[in-house]
Amino acid sequence: MNERKAFSLPGIPVLLVLIAALLIDVFMLINTIRHAEAMGVEPNAGQIVPMILLIPLIIFLFKGLFAVQPNVARVMQLFGHYAGSLREQGLRWTNPFYTRQAVSLRVRNFESGKLKVNDLDGNPIEIGAIVVWQVVDTAEAMFMVDDYANFVHIQAESALRQMATSYSYDSHDEKGISLRGNGTEVNAHLRDEIQERLTKAGVEVVEARISHLAYAQEIAQAMLQRQQASAIVAARTRIVEGAVGMVELALDQLSQRGVVDLDNERKAAMVSNLLVVLCGDRATQPVVNAGSLY
Repeated sequence: MNERKAFSLPGIPVLLVLIAALLIDVFMLINTIRHAEAMGVEPNAGQIVPMILLIPLIIFLFKGLFAVQPNVARVMQLFGHYAGSLREQGLRWTNPFYTRQAVSLRVRNFESGKLKVNDLDGNPIEIGAIVVWQVVDTAEAMFMVDDYANFVHIQAESALRQMATSYSYDSHDEKGISLRGNGTEVNAHLRDEIQERLTKAGVEVVEARISHLAYAQEIAQAMLQRQQASAIVAARTRIVEGAVGMVELALDQLSQRGVVDLDNERKAAMVSNLLVVLCGDRATQPVVNAGSLY
C-alpha cells in the first residue's frame, strides 16, 4: 500500500459558497412564508419542504471543511477504505463522509535506553543511540503497522543490539573497525540497520548515532587495566623501534667518519648502553671513563 493524493478543494471558496447558499435558502424560505401569509393562504408545501431539507444538507456539507497544518498530512478513509492523503496546508474541503486522521511529517528524534549487549569479542557493554526519523509515506505508516511510533522505537533498539554484536568495543589493530574508534562507519551501519527494518512502515531514518558507550560495570575495571596495558605495550614498541634506529645510525656515522674503530664486543657493549639510555624509564647516571680506550 502506497500513499496517493486524496480529493479536495480549496476551503475558503467552498466556505463562501456554502454560507451564501445557506443565507439565500433561509431568505427564500422566510420570503415564501411571508408572501403566503400576506396572500392569506397556506404556504405551498412543494416549495417550503425542499427549502427546509436544504438547510441540514448545507450544514452537513460544512463538515467537509478542515485545516491542514504545515508538515502534517491528513489520511482519509471512506467507510474503512483508504481514500488518499492530503499534504496541502491551509483550509480545504473534501467529501464530508471521509474520516480524516492527522499524521505528522515533522522530523522527530528519541534516545534509546542504555542497552546491555555483548560485543563481537563477547564483552558485555552498555550502548545507547539517538535516532532521528520522519514519516515519508502516510499510507504505510497508518495501515502497514499497528503503531508506527512504537514500531520505530522497538525496531531501533533491535537494530542497535544487532549492530553492537558486529564490532568489538576497541580494535586490537589499526585496520579493524571498533565501536569506540570508528564512529562514522558505525553510525552509518546503525542507520542502515534501522532503515532496513522500517522500510515497510513508511518511515525514513534521517540520522542515527551512538550517544552512550561503555563497558558494563562488572568488567569496567578489568577492561581499563587491559587498555592501559595495551597502551604501555604500544608505547614501548614505538620507543624500541626508535632506539634501534638511533643506535644503528650512531654506529654507521662512527664507522663512516672513522672516529673510532670498534670490534664486535665493544659494539655490543655500546649498543647495550645506548638501548639502556634510550629505553629506560628514568634518567641514567653517566660514568666517565678516564682510562684508555680499552
